[in-house]
Amino acid sequence: MRLIFAGTPEFAARALAALHDARHEIALVLTQPDRPAGRGLKLATSAVKSLAQERGLAVYQPGSLKDAETLEVLRAAGADLMVVAAYGLILPPPALAVARLGAINIHASLLPRWRGAAPIQRAILAGDALTGITIMQMDRGLDTGPILAAESVAIEADDTGASLHAKLALLGARLIVDTIARLELGQLHAQPQAEAGASYAAKLTKAEAEIDWREGATEIERKVRAFDPLPGASTTIRGVALKIWNCRVVATEGEPGAILECGPGGIVVACGTGALRVQELQRPGSKRLSAARFLAGFPLAPGDRLEFSAKATI
Repeated sequence: MRLIFAGTPEFAARALAALHDARHEIALVLTQPDRPAGRGLKLATSAVKSLAQERGLAVYQPGSLKDAETLEVLRAAGADLMVVAAYGLILPPPALAVARLGAINIHASLLPRWRGAAPIQRAILAGDALTGITIMQMDRGLDTGPILAAESVAIEADDTGASLHAKLALLGARLIVDTIARLELGQLHAQPQAEAGASYAAKLTKAEAEIDWREGATEIERKVRAFDPLPGASTTIRGVALKIWNCRVVATEGEPGAILECGPGGIVVACGTGALRVQELQRPGSKRLSAARFLAGFPLAPGDRLEFSAKATI
């Protein structure tokens, strides 16, 4: 098929590569404008743009898809289908209609669960056993369109936002190629989404990544995994900000935030229910360190206390 592809991060780049490798004609690649990033705030290109340039594909980076000029560029591509994956810009109804067969989306959840911006992290936070990829026909709603295909994957006990993202990126790339092949053969018919079980995956914020040690150890452990690598679950001690990257639930009790044990095997911190053995930490401007290496440069002892905001709620 002749395609317009719209996407921005690595998740989308995987799908673009798979579609190009499958010999679909990529008439135009849409990705978000270059944005300042890093300490030097240099303009950074998206993963999708970098891949498209490597493969000699035409790239277009509008700030919006609502103006007449942009819509004319899309129509001029003469596409059979638009494929969208983690693009990050709103596609108004006229943009959804520029291709002969409309637009389909690669969404990283089993719709209707976790419609919205952060389905991977929300699934981990909620303790879901399964997630997956849904290929849906796009409409004017937020991830509400009819479903063309879906496939599930298990969320393992040690999955982080990064590891689950990687699994779903590979699955999404494979499933979109298979879905388009079946569409070409007339073997797929979209099925309306059920409204039962629908949930919303709100965008992540740094504020919610702050650890409230009054929460249960299981909930905090999920937060640590879900927010790895971004924005990173955070806490403070003696006024120093820390990020917690790796921890395990342990069966012991104490005052929330109190350090119960320190040693090479980790730092045991009491929670509202149970405790966590923290095995990897990071100070501002430093690398992730094992608990043993961290303690060598930042001594802690039982009785010390990790802080949480007085405004925090549970």
